[in-house]
Amino acid sequence: MMKVISVFRAPKKLNRSFTVSFILFVFLAVFGAFMGLPLVFAINNAFKPLDELFIFPPRIFVNNPTMDNFYDLIALMGNSWVPLSRYIGNTLLITIAGTAGHILLASAAAYPLAKYRFLGSKVLFSIVVLSLMFSGHVTAIPNYMVMSWLGWINTHASIIVPSLAFPLGLFLMKQFMEQIPDALLEAAKIDGASEYRIYWTIVMPNVKPAWLTLMILQFPMLWGTDGGSFIYSENLKTLHYALGQITQGGIARAGVGAAVALILMVVPITLFIISQSSVIQTMATSGMKE
Repeated sequence: MMKVISVFRAPKKLNRSFTVSFILFVFLAVFGAFMGLPLVFAINNAFKPLDELFIFPPRIFVNNPTMDNFYDLIALMGNSWVPLSRYIGNTLLITIAGTAGHILLASAAAYPLAKYRFLGSKVLFSIVVLSLMFSGHVTAIPNYMVMSWLGWINTHASIIVPSLAFPLGLFLMKQFMEQIPDALLEAAKIDGASEYRIYWTIVMPNVKPAWLTLMILQFPMLWGTDGGSFIYSENLKTLHYALGQITQGGIARAGVGAAVALILMVVPITLFIISQSSVIQTMATSGMKE
């Protein structure tokens, strides 16, 4: 049984004086608190009664917390002719399939581009880099035409399949795979490992920070999709669409809207908290030498 060998070295510990470390801590704490203020405000808004939501000047913290906003949301969703579980299931299908599929496809395409030189490899990678310059708005019409020709309009495939071709994922995976020493892969080949085994048991574990970062980038984007102009059937709509429709009821549903905003934020934030150490490792890992 071949063992997976990690090729990433732990970062060197910096020597700082206590004064410099304290000043740096205070500096980061102040800016961290400032950046976390919108999140604190959103959490408190979800538990505010209507009179506190419309008070001026607005207050960050709630004085009389209540669960009425969530109770109202449950009551409104209970009156919908499409069950809430259907919206949640559609969202989970799109998010999990799109994220997992993109990670596998991007890593599988990045491996030969990073470790092999073949005819047209540089041209292919140049096309990938060039595609990073175009936003989703530029490719919206061609994307819709392709989905229409394939007959995938009003199906989940119209959301999942385009997400598999997210060019940033391939670029990130290739740049990270290039840091893996070629000697490590050659040693595995000498031991009789196939290309698929090398990819799955050596390459993928060693680029874990990269695909976790990619997961954090892709997951919120798919979690927050409402189907756009691709999905028309109510049975195929996502949770973001359903909750968004509830908040369109005017001022009387402002509290429900605050609860909806919190619910949509919880899952991506939780995912980031769990994977943040790997994201930091991705940014901090320097180049490796054989």
